Amino acid sequence: MNHLVIFCHPNPTSFNRAIADSVEAVSGALGHDTCCRDLYGMAFNPVLGKADLECANGSTPQDIKQEQEFITWADMLTFVYPVWWTGMPAMLKGYIDRVFCQDFAYALHGDKISGLLSGKKALIFNTTGLPSTFYTSQGLHEAMSLATDAGFFELCGMEVLHHAFFGSVHSVSAEVRKSYLGEVVAITSRYL
Repeated sequence: MNHLVIFCHPNPTSFNRAIADSVEAVSGALGHDTCCRDLYGMAFNPVLGKADLECANGSTPQDIKQEQEFITWADMLTFVYPVWWTGMPAMLKGYIDRVFCQDFAYALHGDKISGLLSGKKALIFNTTGLPSTFYTSQGLHEAMSLATDAGFFELCGMEVLHHAFFGSVHSVSAEVRKSYLGEVVAITSRYL
């Protein structure tokens, strides 16, 4: 299996990095070809520009072609990123805006949309600064999952296998963080 990990966090020593490292380690141990795209590390340009809007006309910018080649290569995509203001970082949103464009990730047929990335599977790992109890009591985990799982990835034909949230990452103990990483390993092992 070809496994693409898309990692989005500005701190290369963050807990999100530990999650991505755990995912990569499990994937490699299971014998999968694994590649990680560190959006901040590669200084990805998240700003959707005029050239990007012409993507559907066959004039895709080179940086986007490269990312689309990685996505085409992948059977499984794992997204690792923090939740900021109940959404993904602007860097990742810009990546999706630019890379998951019309006629690559989806096609329009009148008022119907067809996903062009069918057969691909996805895992999503999110961290939050606030406790998970806050998000669940407000229905926010469900809302965030619906927006990303259905609104982005399933619309493009992908199957989201699991979406995990890990709360209070700034204030939990080392033991809780270790248990979070144990969950990451278990989830990744289950679906790869």
